[in-house]
Amino acid sequence: MAAGAPHTSAGSDWGKADFEDIYDCPDPRTYFRTLRPLDYQIPHHGQLVFRTLTESLQRRRPGPPPLRVLDLCCSYGVNAALLNHKLSLADLYERYTDVPDATGMTTQRLAAEDRTFFDELRRPEAVRTVGLDAARHAVGYAEAVGLLDAGFAENLEAAEPTERLRRTLAGTDLVTVTGGVGYISATTFGRLLACMPTAPWIAAFVLRTVSYEPVARLLAGKGLVTEQLPARTFRQRRFADLAERRAAFGALQARGLETTGKESDGFYHADLYLSRPAADVAALPLERLLP
Repeated sequence: MAAGAPHTSAGSDWGKADFEDIYDCPDPRTYFRTLRPLDYQIPHHGQLVFRTLTESLQRRRPGPPPLRVLDLCCSYGVNAALLNHKLSLADLYERYTDVPDATGMTTQRLAAEDRTFFDELRRPEAVRTVGLDAARHAVGYAEAVGLLDAGFAENLEAAEPTERLRRTLAGTDLVTVTGGVGYISATTFGRLLACMPTAPWIAAFVLRTVSYEPVARLLAGKGLVTEQLPARTFRQRRFADLAERRAAFGALQARGLETTGKESDGFYHADLYLSRPAADVAALPLERLLP
Protein backbone atom coordinates (compact mmCIF):
# COMPACT_ATOMS: atom_id res chain seq x y z
CA MET A 1 0.00 0.00 0.00
CA ALA A 2 1.10 3.56 -0.43
CA ALA A 3 2.79 5.76 2.08
CA GLY A 4 -0.84 6.39 2.80
CA ALA A 5 -3.49 5.35 0.34
CA PRO A 6 -6.98 6.84 0.32
CA HIS A 7 -9.33 4.32 1.83
CA THR A 8 -12.39 5.21 -0.20
CA SER A 9 -11.22 5.23 -3.81
CA ALA A 10 -11.80 3.07 -6.85
CA GLY A 11 -9.83 0.08 -8.00
CA SER A 12 -8.45 -1.14 -4.68
CA ASP A 13 -9.88 -4.68 -4.73
CA TRP A 14 -6.89 -6.57 -6.09
CA GLY A 15 -6.30 -9.13 -3.39
CA LYS A 16 -4.17 -7.12 -0.97
CA ALA A 17 -4.45 -7.62 2.77
CA ASP A 18 -6.73 -5.12 4.48
CA PHE A 19 -4.73 -2.54 6.45
CA GLU A 20 -7.38 0.17 6.17
CA ASP A 21 -7.55 0.72 9.92
CA ILE A 22 -3.92 1.90 10.19
CA TYR A 23 -4.17 4.72 7.65
CA ASP A 24 -6.37 7.17 9.51
CA CYS A 25 -5.37 6.92 13.16
CA PRO A 26 -4.79 10.00 15.34
CA ASP A 27 -1.01 9.53 14.99
CA PRO A 28 1.47 7.28 13.07
CA ARG A 29 2.40 4.75 15.78
CA THR A 30 -0.02 2.00 14.72
CA TYR A 31 0.98 2.52 11.09
CA PHE A 32 4.68 1.95 11.80
CA ARG A 33 4.11 -0.89 14.29
CA THR A 34 1.99 -2.76 11.73
CA LEU A 35 4.20 -2.26 8.69
CA ARG A 36 7.60 -2.81 10.32
CA PRO A 37 7.30 -6.64 10.49
CA LEU A 38 6.44 -6.60 6.78
CA ASP A 39 9.63 -4.65 5.98
CA TYR A 40 7.65 -1.84 4.33
CA GLN A 41 10.35 0.12 2.51
CA ILE A 42 9.09 1.94 -0.57
CA PRO A 43 9.44 5.41 1.04
CA HIS A 44 13.14 4.61 1.52
CA HIS A 45 13.52 4.13 -2.23
CA GLY A 46 11.47 7.24 -2.88
CA GLN A 47 13.74 9.34 -0.68
CA LEU A 48 16.74 9.12 -3.00
CA VAL A 49 14.67 9.43 -6.19
CA PHE A 50 12.65 12.41 -5.02
CA ARG A 51 15.69 14.24 -3.68
CA THR A 52 17.45 13.70 -7.02
CA LEU A 53 14.45 15.07 -8.91
CA THR A 54 14.02 18.14 -6.69
CA GLU A 55 17.73 18.92 -7.00
CA SER A 56 17.50 18.67 -10.79
CA LEU A 57 14.42 20.88 -10.89
CA GLN A 58 16.07 23.41 -8.59
CA ARG A 59 19.08 23.67 -10.90
CA ARG A 60 16.69 24.49 -13.73
CA ARG A 61 15.17 27.39 -11.79
CA PRO A 62 17.63 28.62 -9.16
CA GLY A 63 16.62 31.16 -6.56
CA PRO A 64 13.36 31.77 -4.69
CA PRO A 65 10.59 30.80 -4.35
CA PRO A 66 11.23 27.22 -3.14
CA LEU A 67 10.16 24.26 -5.21
CA ARG A 68 6.61 23.08 -4.65
CA VAL A 69 6.01 19.33 -4.29
CA LEU A 70 2.63 17.60 -4.08
CA ASP A 71 2.71 14.18 -2.38
CA LEU A 72 -0.31 12.06 -3.34
CA CYS A 73 -1.60 9.57 -0.77
CA CYS A 74 0.61 11.38 1.74
CA SER A 75 -0.78 9.71 4.88
CA TYR A 76 1.21 10.84 7.94
CA GLY A 77 3.74 12.77 5.83
CA VAL A 78 6.32 9.98 5.55
CA ASN A 79 7.61 11.05 2.13
CA ALA A 80 7.75 14.68 3.23
CA ALA A 81 9.70 13.69 6.34
CA LEU A 82 12.28 11.80 4.28
CA LEU A 83 12.52 14.44 1.56
CA ASN A 84 13.00 17.45 3.81
CA HIS A 85 14.75 16.12 6.91
CA LYS A 86 18.07 14.58 7.89
CA LEU A 87 16.69 11.15 8.71
CA SER A 88 15.95 7.76 7.22
CA LEU A 89 12.94 5.45 7.17
CA ALA A 90 14.75 3.35 9.78
CA ASP A 91 14.87 6.43 12.02
CA LEU A 92 11.09 6.81 11.73
CA TYR A 93 10.53 3.15 12.57
CA GLU A 94 12.72 3.56 15.62
CA ARG A 95 10.97 6.73 16.72
CA TYR A 96 7.46 5.32 16.58
CA THR A 97 8.07 1.72 17.66
CA ASP A 98 11.24 1.54 19.81
CA VAL A 99 11.37 4.65 21.98
CA PRO A 100 9.36 3.97 25.18
CA ASP A 101 8.23 7.56 25.64
CA ALA A 102 7.02 7.78 22.06
CA THR A 103 4.97 4.58 22.38
CA GLY A 104 3.36 5.52 25.69
CA MET A 105 2.58 9.24 25.41
CA THR A 106 -0.70 10.79 24.30
CA THR A 107 -1.20 11.88 20.70
CA GLN A 108 -1.14 15.53 21.79
CA ARG A 109 2.19 15.17 23.54
CA LEU A 110 3.65 13.11 20.68
CA ALA A 111 2.64 15.82 18.21
CA ALA A 112 4.34 18.47 20.33
CA GLU A 113 7.48 16.35 20.57
CA ASP A 114 7.39 15.66 16.84
CA ARG A 115 7.19 19.35 15.97
CA THR A 116 10.49 19.90 17.77
CA PHE A 117 12.01 16.65 16.47
CA PHE A 118 11.37 17.44 12.81
CA ASP A 119 12.19 21.13 13.13
CA GLU A 120 15.65 20.31 14.47
CA LEU A 121 16.31 17.91 11.57
CA ARG A 122 14.98 20.06 8.73
CA ARG A 123 17.35 20.36 5.78
CA PRO A 124 18.29 23.87 4.66
CA GLU A 125 17.33 22.93 1.08
CA ALA A 126 13.83 21.77 2.12
CA VAL A 127 11.08 22.22 -0.46
CA ARG A 128 7.50 23.35 0.07
CA THR A 129 5.41 20.19 0.42
CA VAL A 130 1.67 19.83 0.01
CA GLY A 131 -0.03 16.57 0.99
CA LEU A 132 -3.23 15.06 -0.37
CA ASP A 133 -4.98 12.01 1.09
CA ALA A 134 -8.53 11.01 1.91
CA ALA A 135 -7.43 10.11 5.47
CA ARG A 136 -8.36 13.18 7.51
CA HIS A 137 -6.59 12.32 10.77
CA ALA A 138 -3.36 11.31 9.04
CA VAL A 139 -3.20 14.48 6.96
CA GLY A 140 -4.05 16.57 9.99
CA TYR A 141 -1.23 15.02 12.00
CA ALA A 142 1.33 15.57 9.25
CA GLU A 143 0.27 19.19 8.94
CA ALA A 144 0.20 19.75 12.71
CA VAL A 145 3.79 18.56 13.21
CA GLY A 146 5.12 20.65 10.34
CA LEU A 147 5.81 17.93 7.78
CA LEU A 148 3.32 19.45 5.35
CA ASP A 149 3.16 23.13 4.51
CA ALA A 150 -0.46 22.43 3.58
CA GLY A 151 -2.56 19.28 3.85
CA PHE A 152 -5.81 18.36 2.15
CA ALA A 153 -8.11 15.51 3.17
CA GLU A 154 -9.89 15.19 -0.17
CA ASN A 155 -10.81 12.20 -2.33
CA LEU A 156 -10.49 13.27 -5.96
CA GLU A 157 -11.76 9.91 -7.15
CA ALA A 158 -15.16 10.97 -5.82
CA ALA A 159 -15.25 14.76 -6.12
CA GLU A 160 -13.65 17.77 -7.77
CA PRO A 161 -10.94 19.57 -5.77
CA THR A 162 -12.00 22.39 -3.49
CA GLU A 163 -11.17 25.95 -4.45
CA ARG A 164 -8.51 26.12 -1.73
CA LEU A 165 -6.80 23.03 -3.13
CA ARG A 166 -6.98 24.46 -6.66
CA ARG A 167 -5.26 27.65 -5.57
CA THR A 168 -2.59 25.76 -3.64
CA LEU A 169 -1.75 23.43 -6.54
CA ALA A 170 -1.02 26.23 -8.99
CA GLY A 171 2.74 26.36 -9.47
CA THR A 172 3.41 22.74 -8.45
CA ASP A 173 6.81 21.58 -9.76
CA LEU A 174 6.77 17.88 -8.84
CA VAL A 175 4.07 15.33 -7.97
CA THR A 176 5.15 12.23 -6.04
CA VAL A 177 3.39 9.00 -5.13
CA THR A 178 4.80 5.81 -3.60
CA GLY A 179 2.30 3.09 -4.37
CA GLY A 180 -1.12 4.77 -4.27
CA VAL A 181 -1.88 4.08 -7.95
CA GLY A 182 -4.61 1.47 -7.96
CA TYR A 183 -6.31 3.25 -5.09
CA ILE A 184 -6.20 6.43 -7.13
CA SER A 185 -6.72 6.35 -10.88
CA ALA A 186 -6.41 8.59 -13.93
CA THR A 187 -9.46 10.44 -12.56
CA THR A 188 -7.42 11.89 -9.71
CA PHE A 189 -4.50 12.81 -11.97
CA GLY A 190 -6.82 14.52 -14.45
CA ARG A 191 -8.46 16.62 -11.75
CA LEU A 192 -5.06 17.58 -10.35
CA LEU A 193 -3.58 18.64 -13.68
CA ALA A 194 -6.64 20.78 -14.38
CA CYS A 195 -5.49 22.90 -11.40
CA MET A 196 -1.95 23.35 -12.72
CA PRO A 197 -1.41 25.89 -15.51
CA THR A 198 2.10 24.50 -16.10
CA ALA A 199 2.43 20.72 -16.16
CA PRO A 200 4.69 19.40 -13.37
CA TRP A 201 7.00 16.42 -13.36
CA ILE A 202 5.24 13.33 -11.96
CA ALA A 203 7.21 10.55 -10.25
CA ALA A 204 5.18 7.45 -9.41
CA PHE A 205 6.20 4.16 -7.82
CA VAL A 206 3.55 1.74 -9.06
CA LEU A 207 3.09 -1.86 -7.93
CA ARG A 208 3.62 -4.26 -10.81
CA THR A 209 0.22 -5.80 -10.07
CA VAL A 210 -1.35 -2.55 -11.34
CA SER A 211 -1.23 -1.08 -14.85
CA TYR A 212 -0.05 2.53 -15.14
CA GLU A 213 -1.16 2.72 -18.77
CA PRO A 214 -4.45 4.59 -18.15
CA VAL A 215 -2.60 7.28 -16.20
CA ALA A 216 0.19 7.49 -18.78
CA ARG A 217 -2.37 7.95 -21.57
CA LEU A 218 -4.05 10.76 -19.69
CA LEU A 219 -0.70 12.45 -19.00
CA ALA A 220 0.23 12.16 -22.69
CA GLY A 221 -2.91 14.13 -23.50
CA LYS A 222 -1.58 16.85 -21.19
CA GLY A 223 1.77 16.98 -23.00
CA LEU A 224 3.76 14.76 -20.63
CA VAL A 225 6.03 11.95 -21.80
CA THR A 226 6.07 8.98 -19.41
CA GLU A 227 9.21 6.85 -19.08
CA GLN A 228 9.70 3.73 -17.01
CA LEU A 229 13.02 3.32 -15.24
CA PRO A 230 14.54 0.29 -16.98
CA ALA A 231 16.36 -2.69 -15.60
CA ARG A 232 15.21 -2.60 -12.00
CA THR A 233 12.21 -2.66 -9.70
CA PHE A 234 11.81 -1.58 -6.06
CA ARG A 235 10.64 -3.69 -3.15
CA GLN A 236 7.52 -2.33 -1.44
CA ARG A 237 6.83 -4.78 1.42
CA ARG A 238 6.58 -8.48 2.17
CA PHE A 239 3.40 -10.33 1.34
CA ALA A 240 1.26 -10.44 4.46
CA ASP A 241 0.17 -14.05 3.91
CA LEU A 242 -0.10 -16.81 1.35
CA ALA A 243 -3.47 -15.59 0.06
CA GLU A 244 -2.02 -12.17 -0.71
CA ARG A 245 0.95 -13.77 -2.49
CA ARG A 246 -1.35 -15.93 -4.60
CA ALA A 247 -3.50 -12.93 -5.54
CA ALA A 248 -0.42 -10.92 -6.52
CA PHE A 249 0.97 -13.75 -8.65
CA GLY A 250 -2.42 -14.11 -10.34
CA ALA A 251 -2.51 -10.39 -11.16
CA LEU A 252 1.03 -10.51 -12.51
CA GLN A 253 0.27 -13.56 -14.63
CA ALA A 254 -2.76 -11.77 -16.06
CA ARG A 255 -0.46 -8.89 -17.04
CA GLY A 256 2.04 -11.29 -18.63
CA LEU A 257 4.80 -10.44 -16.15
CA GLU A 258 7.42 -12.84 -14.83
CA THR A 259 7.94 -13.04 -11.08
CA THR A 260 11.36 -14.72 -11.07
CA GLY A 261 13.90 -12.51 -9.34
CA LYS A 262 11.14 -10.14 -8.30
CA GLU A 263 7.96 -11.13 -6.44
CA SER A 264 9.37 -14.63 -6.06
CA ASP A 265 11.48 -13.13 -3.26
CA GLY A 266 8.33 -12.71 -1.15
CA PHE A 267 7.90 -8.95 -1.69
CA TYR A 268 5.62 -6.75 -3.72
CA HIS A 269 7.73 -4.95 -6.32
CA ALA A 270 7.08 -1.53 -7.85
CA ASP A 271 8.16 0.09 -11.11
CA LEU A 272 9.19 3.73 -11.22
CA TYR A 273 7.58 5.99 -13.82
CA LEU A 274 8.61 9.57 -14.51
CA SER A 275 6.45 11.88 -16.62
CA ARG A 276 7.87 15.16 -17.93
CA PRO A 277 7.31 17.65 -20.75
CA ALA A 278 8.93 16.46 -23.99
CA ALA A 279 11.49 19.29 -23.94
CA ASP A 280 12.71 18.20 -20.50
CA VAL A 281 13.01 14.59 -21.63
CA ALA A 282 15.10 15.67 -24.61
CA ALA A 283 17.31 17.95 -22.52
CA LEU A 284 17.98 15.42 -19.78
CA PRO A 285 17.46 11.74 -20.64
CA LEU A 286 16.22 9.47 -17.88
CA GLU A 287 19.41 7.41 -17.81
CA ARG A 288 21.37 10.56 -16.96
CA LEU A 289 18.82 11.92 -14.52
CA LEU A 290 18.42 8.66 -12.59
CA PRO A 291 21.47 6.53 -13.40
